[in-house]
Amino acid sequence: MANCVENPGQIRALAASIKSGEVTATALVQRYLDRIDVVQPVAEPWREIDGERALTIAAQRDEQVKKGNILGPLHGVPVAVKDIIDVAGLPTRCNCKAYQDRAPATADAEIVLALKAAGAIILGKAHTTEFALFDPSPARNPHNTEHTPGGSSSGSAAAVASGTAPLALGTQTMASLNRPAAYCGIAAFKPSTRSVCGYGVNPLAPSYDTVGFYGWSVDDAVYAYESLSPYGSDAVDADAIGRILFLEDDLIADADAEMASAVAEQLVQIGELGYKVERVASPFPFSKIGTLHWNTMIFEAGRVLVNLAEYPDELIGERLRGAIAEGQAIPEEQYIAERAQLNEFRKTFFTSFALNDVFLWPAAPGPAPKGIQSTGEPKYIAPWTALGGPMVTVPIGKTSAGLPLGSILCGAPGTDLATGAIARAVSA
Repeated sequence: MANCVENPGQIRALAASIKSGEVTATALVQRYLDRIDVVQPVAEPWREIDGERALTIAAQRDEQVKKGNILGPLHGVPVAVKDIIDVAGLPTRCNCKAYQDRAPATADAEIVLALKAAGAIILGKAHTTEFALFDPSPARNPHNTEHTPGGSSSGSAAAVASGTAPLALGTQTMASLNRPAAYCGIAAFKPSTRSVCGYGVNPLAPSYDTVGFYGWSVDDAVYAYESLSPYGSDAVDADAIGRILFLEDDLIADADAEMASAVAEQLVQIGELGYKVERVASPFPFSKIGTLHWNTMIFEAGRVLVNLAEYPDELIGERLRGAIAEGQAIPEEQYIAERAQLNEFRKTFFTSFALNDVFLWPAAPGPAPKGIQSTGEPKYIAPWTALGGPMVTVPIGKTSAGLPLGSILCGAPGTDLATGAIARAVSA
């Protein structure tokens, strides 16, 4: 067992310090490279470090500061990129043995270009589960390295939680962004499904795949999203915030006692801040959404990744190969019917509530499980991913054994800025 948790610093403050000249981007990059040297042998969040190039870019960012040329709100801030996202000059291996000798990407993913345009510096690639599905990566939970950091964005979450980067990119198709954040005791922001350009991101299930952001605190994760949003950020007055709703549903009946207690306490604290907190029944069982999500997701994965079946068995993970076969076995007409049904569920759900209502749920049944052969339970988050709205992971304390617990705050599709602002307000 090892604990290698360290606050990497707050993104907003780091960017301000670089802009003012108090800290140089070069010194900041070197700080994280030094920290990686300490953490990597223990928690292994990183797949590949691009330190030399990061230092070169940092020197350029420092010269720009001297000239008053600040590129954007992330000027000089180092970033870890999940290794299913293309970064020019680095291979995108997707934690797949078949891709270990893959040539470096020749172009950046759009999200990487957006980060660079905002002034960010790419520090390297973080580990992922194989093609962002089940087969785990070598990354471990910084709070206790005998436990999983979650998946599929395992390395990205561990990179931030261990203090080796203040900002990291992950992706979510099922629970791959928000659950690792909860397990690692940090924050994450998943935008509305398909609202962020997926160019240059290796697909798993395109109707769900969404890039999102990790930071130490809720403000960090939300600020990262706001920094890249073409709409800027908006202020949400307390009076404009709707209810904070806890959805009663049988799907979360197996939440352990410490998780249930932490979420209940969080609801009390939010109420004490003056927000309206209510417990309400779901308009339908969330297990139905979970089933529709799984079937439609695995159908898409079976088509998108079918070429992997051409590789020898020893080069493709057993669980990934099985998932591809399962998806291939689902008829197209079933997929179409179930996707249409999911559209109706989504419409029914959000029209049952006000647009400015936000939903609070546990992120998982409990803390990160022991062992790294499983990435944990995705069933609490997957239905919200299927519903398609923005989702914020909020750290809510630790278990008696010292493992983090987290909740999720979810909004209606398209309410990204407002949901982020609400999450920031209720978690301050």
